[in-house]
Amino acid sequence: MKTFIPPPPAPDNRQIPDLPLSQKERLEFIEFRLYYLGEIRRADLIEQFDIGSAGATRDLALYRQLAPDNMYLQGSTKTYVIGLGFIPIFERTLEQVLSALSHGFGNLPCEIPQSLSRPNMAVLATITRAIHRYKAISVRYCSISSGWVDRELVPHSLVNNGQRWHVRCFDRRSKEFRDFVITRIESAEILETAGVSKYERMESDHQWVRIVELILVPHPAQERPEIIERDYGMVNGSLKVELRAALAGYFLRQWQVDCSPDGGLGGDGYQLYLQNPLALYGVKNLMLAPGYCAPTLNSTNSGKKNDE
Repeated sequence: MKTFIPPPPAPDNRQIPDLPLSQKERLEFIEFRLYYLGEIRRADLIEQFDIGSAGATRDLALYRQLAPDNMYLQGSTKTYVIGLGFIPIFERTLEQVLSALSHGFGNLPCEIPQSLSRPNMAVLATITRAIHRYKAISVRYCSISSGWVDRELVPHSLVNNGQRWHVRCFDRRSKEFRDFVITRIESAEILETAGVSKYERMESDHQWVRIVELILVPHPAQERPEIIERDYGMVNGSLKVELRAALAGYFLRQWQVDCSPDGGLGGDGYQLYLQNPLALYGVKNLMLAPGYCAPTLNSTNSGKKNDE
């Protein structure tokens, strides 16, 4: 049985009868999967809760009785899909939703360093359904440079950069993969009839599939480097971190890693220093990395030829 910790049922919701807690959890699972993945199968309940086929059928029938507009049976695939009149009958907070998604609910690709932003839940649900179904979406998006613009995006992953939530997408306007801040999306709609090309999928996002290894050491300005080594669990004075190239700039900014050639940023705000700046060659979001500048052969490679 897979681990699923649903949000607690809303005690004052009069639509929900007095049921055993285990059955309420299964009903919440049905609703959660409908809203954020757009579909639910009997086999999903059986696998998730290790119940029999008859029990799964009863739970689906009960949920449909409680909320008849929330789903309908797609006969050709024997799958229940989200209805146009969907209205949740269980209450859950944004924190509960994002926590479930970030802990693997639905097997959605989801990267989460630390803090949360406050995206609109209806927009988030549309995005996650599009990711799950490999669909493009039409959005109304506000950027600092262009203001409000209509865009077609092909989303493939959620990203938390430590401050706010992004969705990683292929942008059909710029013809490249970019991160879009979810809170800047005013509205989102799945493009049901629009196909998705191979070059628009995750596997073609080179910054996403590329893994970089960063070597972090105590900042040279730290008087007690052994304390920094202990704080970050360093081995032999360094910490090796592997992460996606698309997340490198976010990570270095979040942890205030001095990426300058000589460790010149210093100060109490910098405990870590990037020892191997050449690992960042070709990473696109390095404007976020504190103090980073393109390394020179003389300063970073001891006069050896750079094979890159």
